[in-house]
Formats: sequence, structure tokens, C-alpha cells
Amino acid sequence: MKGQKQAAVPEPQSDDQSKPATHGPEKPRGSRAISSRAISALRSLGLAAAIAALAVPMVLNLAPAFIAPQHAPAAGLPLWQRAPEQLSASRGVAPLDPSAPRPLPARLAAQLDAALTPDGGGNFTAVVQDALSGDVLYERDGGKNQVPASNMKLLTAVAALRSLGPETRFSTQVLAGPKPGTVVLRGGGDVLLSAGRSAPEEVMGRAGLQTLAAETVEALSKEGVTGPVSVQLDDSLFTGKALNPAWSLEDVDAGETAPLFPLAMNGGRDTPAAVGGPRPEDAALDAARTFTTKLKSAGAAAGITVRTAVVRAKAPADAGVLAAVESATVRQQVDLMLETSDNYLAEVLGRMASFATGGPASNDGATAAVRTQLGQLGIDTASMRLSDVSGLSLANQVTTRQFAEVVRAITSGPDTRLRAALAGFPVAGLTGTLDDRYVDASTASGAGLVRAKTGTLNSVLALSGYVVDADGRLLVFSFIGNGLTPGAAGNKVALDRAASALASCGCR
Repeated sequence: MKGQKQAAVPEPQSDDQSKPATHGPEKPRGSRAISSRAISALRSLGLAAAIAALAVPMVLNLAPAFIAPQHAPAAGLPLWQRAPEQLSASRGVAPLDPSAPRPLPARLAAQLDAALTPDGGGNFTAVVQDALSGDVLYERDGGKNQVPASNMKLLTAVAALRSLGPETRFSTQVLAGPKPGTVVLRGGGDVLLSAGRSAPEEVMGRAGLQTLAAETVEALSKEGVTGPVSVQLDDSLFTGKALNPAWSLEDVDAGETAPLFPLAMNGGRDTPAAVGGPRPEDAALDAARTFTTKLKSAGAAAGITVRTAVVRAKAPADAGVLAAVESATVRQQVDLMLETSDNYLAEVLGRMASFATGGPASNDGATAAVRTQLGQLGIDTASMRLSDVSGLSLANQVTTRQFAEVVRAITSGPDTRLRAALAGFPVAGLTGTLDDRYVDASTASGAGLVRAKTGTLNSVLALSGYVVDADGRLLVFSFIGNGLTPGAAGNKVALDRAASALASCGCR
């Protein structure tokens, strides 16, 4: 489906790790294909039912409208939860149906109270809202601050889309150095660089260092430069500490994140497919050395010699641009961040959001940018405690009421730039960090229909997203569990049962 991310997102891998980090991991990236478990879920649920969520948002003001199916889908599936068979020729959007009946709060509470039962210790807080009106249909301690884990990335998505704009790209540039024979590689926020050629159709690796090197050699040749050429690295865009002191070093060692720089390859990993384990301690220097190697190779063919040593230096303010490559759009990066729960990318987007509005590209700048952008949407942030923008820190404190309002702003609010985040929400049983969930009888009714951002720390689980219920009403929700028994299997199931109840419940 054109414009949707499901066919072009990295395959999520298992949460299972031989030695879990202190703050249990979200799922990392892999190849770009739907997983075998997702395919199994499709078969068990029936194609129309399992992929219905790909159609639902588009019919309900969340993406391009579709023509109704021409053939009857699986028996018993409501019209608004059926998968379309043909794209509409129009690129317009269909409005939400205000006549669709709303769930009765008492009926909804009966289902959710039964589902949201901790497996062992801890507690769940929850809010369910009608997306169209904003009315709260269910609430359990919705104003209580909770550690949100990776649900923090929803706040970061909003800040990035509002501050930067969905179609903005980050530029990695090579500038003329302060002395003849020097060039400066300057990072502009793209941490999804590849070592090879630029791949315009990709998100990871849209900008390639090999392409940048080739264009640099072409520019040097036109100026008659033969060398030797020295490479300097300007990664001064980010300020403050590269590694947040609020993060557990065990999580850093496990590969949940790494020191942050304004340029990096593979999302701050050694390779695009790297899963877990230590990451580069100096991703910017690694990228600069890779660029230098590519520049030396390309220069040899053009008669230009290149020194291999790289030193850090700030580019002159008036330096001319010799070559540049551009990242994927902010829209695409936000979708990747949400679908795969990429901590490194989240932190970078937060810093870039701050920089775009005149703030420092630092952790403090990022958290301030999130707070500012939410406040401008009318979301009360007074009670929030923000320690990072990826959710790795246990010092973050946000309520389910605030998360529900954020999801509602994305799905139904007046700032249509936020719709760009919709494709990044994982689809239950199919994509992202939900690809291996919603596969048993108690949660199968939500498979293909629930779209939600997950959050996982050692004693924290969260799920915030949206779903169209059996009567065609769009609902937004947030469920967060804190103080949970680590590793207790029933807690994820509790969240998934609650979201599935919303999908299947007319509750009237």
C-alpha cells in the first residue's frame, strides 16, 4: 500500500536475550520482511481480518481513503474492519463517522478491569478515550505518574514532527578546510549513514559515505587538487554529555544505546543487522575513518592522494560545501524509530528537534523541546519528569492520561503533521515490536487491528495506541504497568487482552 510503512520496515527480532539487560530490551532491527510468526498469524486469523488495521486508519481520517471491498471477507468481520481490495483513485481522506456508537463506560470497565490484572506484584494504570470527542471512557489512576519506558518515543515523535517537519532531511557535508589540502566532514544529524553508495529508496542507508567520497573527489578534481588531502571531523553540533548518566551501564553494554553523535553509520551500530552487544564508543570517528578510506580509494583513480589520519576540528563558518548527502525524511525516521523502538535514533531526533527551534542539541535541550511542543498542543506537562527522550531512564515520569492525549493528537488533532507518525505504530501480530504478540486465543481478536507503541523495562510494561472497535468507533488508549514482577509472562498478555477487548467490544 503506497504511503504505508508495513512493506518497508525492518523485521523485528525476538525480545529474548540470553542475558537480559537491567532495563529489559525493546526489539532491535533486522531485515525488511514480515516475520514468519506474523505470516503464521495471518494464516490463522484469515487474511482480511489480520491485515484489517492497515485499512482502518486510512478509512478514518488517518491516511488516504479506499474503495470498499468488492468481495465478501471473512464471515462476521464488520465493514470498517475489513481489508480493502483496491486503492481509491483519490488521495483525499474520509472523515471519522460521528454517528458510530460509543462504548458505554460501565461495559468497557467490566472488560478492562478483568484484563488488567498484574501477574505477581505491581499495578496498571490506564486511560481510554474516544478519539473524536476526547471524552474519557475508562480510567484507572490516569493522573498517576508512571515510568513509561519506550512509550516516551511517542512524545519524541510529536516533538520531532512539529519542530522539524515531516519532510525535513539531515545533511552530511564535506566542506573546504581552513588550510589548502584539508576537507572537513561535518555531521548534521544523520545517524543512518551507510558505508556504501547512497540508496534513495531506503531509510537506513539513504545517504552513503561512498557516494559522499566520490562527489568530494569530483569537486577536488575540478579545483585541480592532487593532494595530499587530510580529513577533519566536525561533530560539534551535539553538546553536553554523549552518554546520559541516567542510563544503566548494563543497558549500554547490552547495546540498548551508545554515546550520541550527530553522524553515525547504521544507527550507531557496527552493521545494519547488528543485534545486541556493545556498540561503537565513537560512532562519529568510525564514520569519519570509513569516509576517509572511501575517499582514498576514489581519489586514487583520480590521481588524488589522501592521508589516512583523521582529527577533530570545527569547520570555518564561511567554509564552502564540496559535497553533501541527505538522509531519509524525518517522517521516515520517526516511523523507523517507533516501529523498531530505536533508542539511539530517538535521542538524536530529540536533539535535532531542540536545535531546529533554537535550543541546544543536547539531552536537556531534547527534553525541553518535548515539553514545549506538548504544551503547545494543549497537553498539561506540569507533572511530567523527563530524564531522556528514548525511555531508557527510570527517572522518566508520565501519566497514561498524558499518553492518551498524545495519541489522540496524532490520530485526530488539528496539527496534521502528526499524522506522519501513524505508519510507525506497530501492528498487533504483524509488525515491529508487536509482531510476536496477539497469537493466542485470548488476544487474537486484536491481531491486525490494534496499533500501539510498546515499552519494556525490567519491571515496567507499557502499551499506548489506537484501535477501531466493533462498532466503528476510533478509540485511543494508554496502559502502563510499574513495579511488575520481572519476567512474569502474564503481564504482556494482560496489556494485549485489554487492547484486544477494545477492538472486539461494542460494549453497549
